[in-house]
Amino acid sequence: MIQCKDCELGEVDDKGNVQLKCNPFTNIKEPECLLKWQLLRLDLMTRAYMATIAEYKKIAPIQEKLYRRMSREMDEMDDADSWKHGEDDDEQDDPPPLDDRL
Repeated sequence: MIQCKDCELGEVDDKGNVQLKCNPFTNIKEPECLLKWQLLRLDLMTRAYMATIAEYKKIAPIQEKLYRRMSREMDEMDDADSWKHGEDDDEQDDPPPLDDRL
């Protein structure tokens, strides 16, 4: 099996990070290279997901405050419109009783 550091399509930097220049559809050298390529892509996706989670954790308190403020404003709007709907409205919503004479 060819090591990535020995292949002309693989680059390893000083930190040990591997960057593959190979394309799995055109110029892959060995079947193991495809597995390495998949592992690198999976690692990239995992890092991106972890970064997204970190950003969501940063904005979570702001979202909670916004949700509470919006809920409070909606409640205030409902209270402000309560004068339009009196207690009699609840009684009017009930259908009239059926007449047994019919």
